[in-house]
Amino acid sequence: MDLFINKIKTGSGKQWFWIIVTSICFAASMLFVYNNAFLYERSIAKVIEANIEELTEGTDMYGNYDQRFTQHLIAQIKNGEERGQLIHLINEYSASGGFDQGYRVGNELFVSIDEKTEMDLTGAILDVKRDKYIMLVAWLFIITLLLVGKKQGLFSIISLVINAVLLSFALDLYLNTTNISLLLICSISAIIFTIISLLLVNGLNEKTYAAIVATLLGTFLSLLIAYVVMWVTSGSGLRYEDMQFITRHYQTVFMAGVFIGSLGAVMDVAITMSSSIFSLYEQNHKISVKALKLSGMDIGKDIMGTMTNILFFAYISGSIPMLILYFKNASPFWFTLSMNLSLELARALAGGIGIVLTIPIGLYTAIFFVNRKRSRA
Repeated sequence: MDLFINKIKTGSGKQWFWIIVTSICFAASMLFVYNNAFLYERSIAKVIEANIEELTEGTDMYGNYDQRFTQHLIAQIKNGEERGQLIHLINEYSASGGFDQGYRVGNELFVSIDEKTEMDLTGAILDVKRDKYIMLVAWLFIITLLLVGKKQGLFSIISLVINAVLLSFALDLYLNTTNISLLLICSISAIIFTIISLLLVNGLNEKTYAAIVATLLGTFLSLLIAYVVMWVTSGSGLRYEDMQFITRHYQTVFMAGVFIGSLGAVMDVAITMSSSIFSLYEQNHKISVKALKLSGMDIGKDIMGTMTNILFFAYISGSIPMLILYFKNASPFWFTLSMNLSLELARALAGGIGIVLTIPIGLYTAIFFVNRKRSRA
């Protein structure tokens, strides 16, 4: 036992300890999602037989030509009073799979039970039980972070979970109250997100403090510039049709999206600038401020283009299905772009402004903390 404890205290022993802990958590969580049907109120059925009996050619709900299939499924109920009984299901789906899908043996489905016979049950398919797939993808993400980032990867996961919970709480607070501004809630949330994320990943040090200051200044400045431009132009050219069903002020909701969307990119630039400047200082404590400025600006120029492109593609990618739909229906080119890309381009431009501003802000903020650290040495 003492030998085992001593091995854990060593570097290789700690690695094996965390590998064992991660493996146990992975196995336990996957075992749970594969056997948690008893926790659901809705009936769950596992497909044990799937046959395609009919193939027809017709149109979908919007009149577009499509091939359609009729699928007969035999499934076994996994929970409730009917557990263990078989249920017969009929599934109609299209080749495109835009609004439906085909199922195969092993799929677990949420079903409604319509009739009970002496032999089996009949019912309808409500939805697919996807928690095991979500858990598997989540574990791939977690394991990748742990393998690459190790301790920092673990803290990144913790900060991500905390930020997700805080964002959910902030949105619930906004939806359940009428006298609190969404921008105010997002501003407070952004400050908390920044502090928690950077402190967890980088610890309590001057590098982290510089990154926090640069992130907040860059984010709030980009939001201010976007707000001023929208106020001067009265939002001309922005199409808010997709927000017409929101019961809150759509421009405020849009600005909140710009704010939160810019935060991630600005934070990335800020920590990159701060880490680079402090890394140069740690390698040479006698390095001059002029040399730090020149090196920092070179680093900033290198990341500026790539970060702006990342932000652009991240926003635009979500509009590709709608662009294809508009072009397929012979909509005019500029009308299609205006309807689908005006808000996304505005978000990308606001985030790009934040990125560009954060480079000099992050540079001079990091140099300020470097000089303060140098004066104490």
